[in-house]
Amino acid sequence: MNNDTTASGDDRLVGDTDSVRRTSRFKALLLSGQTDFLLEAHNGISARIGEEAGFKGLWASGLSVAAQFGVRDSNEASWTQVLEMVEFMAEATRIPIMLDGDTGYGNFNNMRRLVRKLEQRDVAAVCIEDKLFPKTNSFIAGERQQLADIDEFCGKIKAGKDAQSDDDFCVVARVEALIAGWGMEEAVRRAEAYHAAGADGILIHSAMTTSDEILEFMDRWESRSPVVIVPTRYYATPTDVYRDAGVSMVIWANHMLRSAVKAMQETAEHLFTHENLLALEDRIAPVGEIFRLQGAAELEAAEQRYLPDDQGDSKAMVLAASQGSALGSLTEHAPKAMVEIRGRPLLQHIVDAYRGAGVRDISVVRGFGKEQVSIPGLTYVDNDAYRETGELASLSMGLTADPDDGRDLTVSFGDVIFNRYILQLLELQDEDFVIAVDTNWRASANRDREADYVSCSEAHGRASFYRRVLLEACGEDLHTDKIDGEWMGFLRIRGGAVARLRGHVDRLLGQPAGRQMKLHHLLDAMVKAGEQIRVVYTTGHWLDVDTVDDVVSAGRFG
Repeated sequence: MNNDTTASGDDRLVGDTDSVRRTSRFKALLLSGQTDFLLEAHNGISARIGEEAGFKGLWASGLSVAAQFGVRDSNEASWTQVLEMVEFMAEATRIPIMLDGDTGYGNFNNMRRLVRKLEQRDVAAVCIEDKLFPKTNSFIAGERQQLADIDEFCGKIKAGKDAQSDDDFCVVARVEALIAGWGMEEAVRRAEAYHAAGADGILIHSAMTTSDEILEFMDRWESRSPVVIVPTRYYATPTDVYRDAGVSMVIWANHMLRSAVKAMQETAEHLFTHENLLALEDRIAPVGEIFRLQGAAELEAAEQRYLPDDQGDSKAMVLAASQGSALGSLTEHAPKAMVEIRGRPLLQHIVDAYRGAGVRDISVVRGFGKEQVSIPGLTYVDNDAYRETGELASLSMGLTADPDDGRDLTVSFGDVIFNRYILQLLELQDEDFVIAVDTNWRASANRDREADYVSCSEAHGRASFYRRVLLEACGEDLHTDKIDGEWMGFLRIRGGAVARLRGHVDRLLGQPAGRQMKLHHLLDAMVKAGEQIRVVYTTGHWLDVDTVDDVVSAGRFG
């Protein structure tokens, strides 16, 4: 093998520093004298997964890129569409990428333009095959496919090499003679011509289920230049056989796509058949993992660096420490705040409602499965004693962690989705303490569950629109004759009253049962201590997610 390179063994310039160009790192892989591996990727997220798995380079597969567009591997996706996708892949990673460039998307002039565009996108190499444009995948009636004229294809290689501005950019020539049934002599003849034309490596392709053709070619080739193989059909051959034969690079050419398709088919079938997520959620990646792969944390850090410090006139605190055991297997490993509603976590719906109302500074008190609660752009407070404490303790932890900066604060629960109309209704009231109460409390009672009922100074009716309605009592065991509605879990505190709220919380936590108290105990105690809590009535616009039936109902909420 041609080992004319300054990099060898552990000293190779491969992935060890971002200061080394990707073209140089790829060329070092190709000329290393060892057998290296490229993994197929077809979009940004698959590319990042491949890099995180440890691969030193990626193969932007023509088949896979076409498939993710939902079209055939017959140049049905335009070359500009392919370039756009490869650009996303390059932006998502730091390792070199070789594009499966089909036939170069045309003649020598198309090839020159392709190389220039790839260099602009920091793509390290391109592989072109000696078939006619538009091509057809090699495994679809390959023996009936026509091959390009050798001289014409050599001209295309020369054009690509002349067009590159980076000396380390690589052009690999793919020989399809064995696929087309033209025999070993023709394969070697073409490889020799392409090598002489300036190809940096030869990809020899075979559709056999054994590696016999590949090994024969390696014997005949005698290491005149690096050889790349794609063992899709002859996958049973041990990898050491390739090493012993002197293969420079092995491409796992379509396995990320194929594994993803299999997983998506199983998921789709399960959801269609069972119409629920009960047996599925623990077998798929959590939403937080998608956020991580997308680089959400970097955006959060950038927001803190570049956005104005002013977070608005108000802030929010979401209490989301509970597991939600009534949801069964849905919350076996993740809290109910992260149960998916219409493809997004419940907590994300809550955050979106706040942000839609102009509230950007949002803190979340988490407890059970806290590592699963990872929506970007939020501040997190951990209640690690969530099993032994109640809502009041979570509120106390949130208040302790949050500076009293004079801004208004809205407190709500992590299992309640709502329309931002609720927040706007609370904001209209010029009071120190305001709560939202649902007048449709009887429907809530029919659900046969505990609820935070309230008794007010004025029942809901025409008169309540004109009078200042105050809370008189709050609890789960109010007599039916005393109930005027159900507290919806929203408490808004004017900035100057936050210190008073802290005092009430601290006083209750000092009681023997304080650590297990809920927020309705706080409201009731505040009223008894002489605080005036304004009540605003509304009907609907919210949903308390406690059961699997609620999850189903939440899918229709809006």
